[in-house]
Amino acid sequence: MVLDETTEELARAAAQGDHRALGELLRRVEPEVMRHCSRFLPFRQDAEEACQDTLLAVARNIARFEGRARFSTWLHIVTANCARTTYRGLKRRAAEQSSEELPQMRADPRRVSVIAGSRLDLLDAMEALEADKPDLAQALVLRDFCQLDYNEVAEQLGIPLGTAKSRIHQARKYIQAALGDAYGGPA
Repeated sequence: MVLDETTEELARAAAQGDHRALGELLRRVEPEVMRHCSRFLPFRQDAEEACQDTLLAVARNIARFEGRARFSTWLHIVTANCARTTYRGLKRRAAEQSSEELPQMRADPRRVSVIAGSRLDLLDAMEALEADKPDLAQALVLRDFCQLDYNEVAEQLGIPLGTAKSRIHQARKYIQAALGDAYGGPA
């Protein structure tokens, strides 16, 4: 997310307790948050849920924004976390459905886009990575989803540049292996 300086200033003011600035900030970032949630979640209703969760998280936690990094970086992390949380919730709710209540259904490839299926596989792989190696997942989200450069990732995580590059490389290998398994092919 590339936000203008006015938005960055609104974020700093909101972090200091300015409620009008917070309202304006949320109004300004909502379309961008929705766009990013849509990258994570293939169905609009799910993306809208994640977007609302993100805006609520920003409103609740804006005082934690210290201004060391750009607000857009902080917002990327909050958005990615909320989208993944929404996805995990969707999976949990689906798993809780008893097989007696609903017949087991397989996705009809004529009705489910390849892109939607790929996104869901990627979210599954990201969830597994986060469970196994959260430090790698965090670096990968900042680099590949938030589109920060390597120096910004290192700065945001408070680690040396070489460590950031290594974590991103390891995370990509992990995801590649997980996706290879998902599609029955070699990693």
